Amino acid sequence: MATPQVGVGVLIMRGGRVLLGRRKGSHGAGSWSAPGGHLEFGETPEDCARREALEETGLALSDLRHGPFSNDLFEGRHYLTVFILAACAEDAQAQVMEPDKCEGWAWFDWDDLPQPLFAPLASLRQRGYSPFAAGR
Repeated sequence: MATPQVGVGVLIMRGGRVLLGRRKGSHGAGSWSAPGGHLEFGETPEDCARREALEETGLALSDLRHGPFSNDLFEGRHYLTVFILAACAEDAQAQVMEPDKCEGWAWFDWDDLPQPLFAPLASLRQRGYSPFAAGR
């Protein structure tokens, strides 16, 4: 029996929009996802968020805070994904740092996200979650 994996998704928000990239070369290829990846041994979710965002987008994060989690079974995998909410500098530009894993980054209104969404992000949307709702 496979062991569940722990992932960290980073909802980087700026000006009422969230940063998403189109996945390629791995599970969920062709779907839109927030930056993120596997939690490494001894790493905090916040440190993982900072590391993954920098590795994938070149963006330095600020104002990190805990968001929701999702528990997903998809493509023969089981992931518990912890979401971290974060900001970045207004003038910072997301770059494709891992072209074998991402086709490109773009900013989207939460109420008008592209489809299809990567399973953990789709799970949040199906539950009616919004990182922009009061008290989040």
